[in-house]
Amino acid sequence: MTRKLIAVTACATGVAHTYMAEKALIQAAKKMNILIKVETQGATGIGHYLTPRDVQIGEVVILATDTKIRDSDRFDGKKIFQVGVSDPIKNAEKVINNALALTDTN
Repeated sequence: MTRKLIAVTACATGVAHTYMAEKALIQAAKKMNILIKVETQGATGIGHYLTPRDVQIGEVVILATDTKIRDSDRFDGKKIFQVGVSDPIKNAEKVINNALALTDTN
């Protein structure tokens, strides 16, 4: 079975790190044969908005953020793995593995 993740990236200024984290998560997930959809909340607004269906099928939510995100109530009841926006830039595979470990404990 293919693992499925969703994520939101957002840095304090909403410029470079938001999109660097998105790219790192997507590249690592592809390498790991994991499906991922990453929503960005940057200076230009929300990109790749996570739909209710996306939220439903995501096993865990990775929040790679250094600022408050919009519409966080969508994730109520979901397992959430919270890290700083720089964490996936430094080691996205580790972030993904740690997020997936949340689902393996139950």
